[in-house]
Amino acid sequence: MPRPNIVMIVADDMGYGDFGRFNDGHVRTPVLDGLIDHSVCLTQHYSGSAVCAPARASLMTGRYPHRTGAITPQETLGYDRLGLDEITIADALKSAGYATGLVGKWHLGALDPKFHPNARGFDEFVGFRGGWADYYRWRLDRNGAFEESDGRYLTDVLAEEAVGFIQRHAGEPFFLNVTFNAPHSPLQAPDDVVAPYRAMGLSEGVALTYAMIEVMDRGVGRILQSLDDAGVADNTIVQFTSDNGPAFILRDDQVPEGVSIDTTRYNCGFNGAKGSVYEGGIRVPMVVRWPDGLDGGHEVAEIVHFTDWYPTLLGITGTARLEGPPIDGHDMLPVLRGESPKTSPARFWQWNNYSPIPITNAAIRDGDWKLVRPDIKGIVAATPADQQLMDMYIQRDIDYKYRPLEVTGIADWREPDRIIPDPPPPELYNIASDPLEQNNLAPNDPERTRVMLAELETWFESVETDRLMARQER
Repeated sequence: MPRPNIVMIVADDMGYGDFGRFNDGHVRTPVLDGLIDHSVCLTQHYSGSAVCAPARASLMTGRYPHRTGAITPQETLGYDRLGLDEITIADALKSAGYATGLVGKWHLGALDPKFHPNARGFDEFVGFRGGWADYYRWRLDRNGAFEESDGRYLTDVLAEEAVGFIQRHAGEPFFLNVTFNAPHSPLQAPDDVVAPYRAMGLSEGVALTYAMIEVMDRGVGRILQSLDDAGVADNTIVQFTSDNGPAFILRDDQVPEGVSIDTTRYNCGFNGAKGSVYEGGIRVPMVVRWPDGLDGGHEVAEIVHFTDWYPTLLGITGTARLEGPPIDGHDMLPVLRGESPKTSPARFWQWNNYSPIPITNAAIRDGDWKLVRPDIKGIVAATPADQQLMDMYIQRDIDYKYRPLEVTGIADWREPDRIIPDPPPPELYNIASDPLEQNNLAPNDPERTRVMLAELETWFESVETDRLMARQER
């Protein structure tokens, strides 16, 4: 059998509850619902992080994001940058003769040409390098040259570019990463698509969000149709996932005037949302369709992590790993085929704004057990001057995202000092019996809590050492 093509589709801030299949059809996603029917559907699939830039670093490298230097979306501080010694899956597949393309959001180095997708293994790039883009007033980077908006809706533009890549490369093995920005803010969608959701009585923010997802669903349908038209659908691995859980609270500048910043909606009852290491922030959808290689139409309940896709896809395609830093992921092809995993490693998460703080918003999943260090409330700037720096970051970040050519380098000010309160006690959950994380078992099982906490601390020390080394090498 010839080497399979790969189309990896990544939504932005989409949860399980944003599929029509899982929320009783309140959002219309007929294409994605149909894809589930013909795919392996992973029910315990985890992102590499609770927010987008580090999650994408994990997916691209097979490594925990802290190791790569991409620790948080703050591009004006350079904290979104994927370390230059990291080997991406695009690097590896390109070296093996694959045509490689990225369409959509990059967010792994927005402000320096050294971090451009064309320098990180992608032959072709059409999209935007920062964290978000206006859906109508977009400015796209096409292999380093900028194109101004022609008024079309951005999700449709990205779908068209993905179809064009497939048409150009259908005669050779290809890897296409399609990173839609939907349903990430700003909340914007065609009014005729929003109207039926308003008629359901949904809040304006949720109606807009669901409409954005519906348009993306149509775009996925165009991509799948292009594979059929090119005669390569059977030997193409199609993946659909999200970078992290849904965003429920936005900023005023991310919603239309007069619209609530609260977009809380159904997400299968999971605790937490984007930014949180509870299940709602890190457990994300994943469906995998590959007619020539996998029996579709069934679920896999084993734990699979973003870091696993790098070794899994390289193994499927027979691609040798390039020399580079060690990876954290594992080849999960046997699991996709219904076999029991040979190993069940512990998995880890941690995220906060600015440099990582190990005692806040961190988690370890080991088998059925999950330990959480809850988010510490009340972390504040140490001085008024530090608060001014934080305010400066926010304003520069907003300005950059709408006028990307006006900011070309990272900020020249230091990271703010912070006052960190004492952390709350760790929490312990049995995810098999309590997937919604409602029953904290830590008080009843202090020994398991102690052991898992020590393992989480050891992991953090390891990845933090790598992060500091990566930062020194830039």
